[in-house]
Amino acid sequence: MTVWALISVELALAGALSAGVPWAAGAIAGLFLAFTVVTLAALLAGRGGRPCACFGTSSRLGWSTPLRALALAGAAAVIALGWLPDAPSGYGRWLTIGMSVGAAAIVVLGLAVLALAREVGVLRLGLSGRGALEIQEEGPELGAVQGWAGALPQSTSALMGLAVFTSEGCPLCHQLEPAVGYVAGDPLLAVRVFDEVADAATWTEAGVPGSPYAVVLDRHGVALAKGTFNSLAQLESVLGTARARERGLAVAA
Repeated sequence: MTVWALISVELALAGALSAGVPWAAGAIAGLFLAFTVVTLAALLAGRGGRPCACFGTSSRLGWSTPLRALALAGAAAVIALGWLPDAPSGYGRWLTIGMSVGAAAIVVLGLAVLALAREVGVLRLGLSGRGALEIQEEGPELGAVQGWAGALPQSTSALMGLAVFTSEGCPLCHQLEPAVGYVAGDPLLAVRVFDEVADAATWTEAGVPGSPYAVVLDRHGVALAKGTFNSLAQLESVLGTARARERGLAVAA
């Protein structure tokens, strides 16, 4: 009910702005400023990553959400204060429209190219039919609580923790950075990368045999899965194995 009331208010303000009502732009600025405060408060309360229908049903609450609302509030305030220049007429108006459409098309095409390049990179990293190499004698003991688990980020929304062990002199580790970043985008996963030099104590405590190496732990710090990986698919296979073991399912060797 609250959502429909909010939609009705937004539609009413949009209609008032289209009709040239003097107070409409100021009211819209106030509304978006309220959105900024509410979303910022939600983020500070630890609700980041939760569904937010601000820009479509698939959008998630993140730090860009209050920034977008603040930008829209600023744009509405500019209109309310009358700071926009007078609209051109005749040839100047059509020229402005044409240039605006062309600039918008360039931005859209640029974003499409970047998105396509990212997907191609993820696809290349995922081209592997084998799972990660898990050797029982190497790495942390499965089913045991790990003392170094507290070094992982603490998040109330995360269901599992993923520790990725890398080395500065490992070319494959640098190649897999996009894959790790892709997995870290999951709000239900707390991810941290441990460097061989900067986090040498954690490396020793975990008994990591080399890099790149991944360990998945549950909320209590119990190691569920581990293994050496060299692709996005293999990293996801470690996560899949951990989920299966957490649910008590059999895992294929």
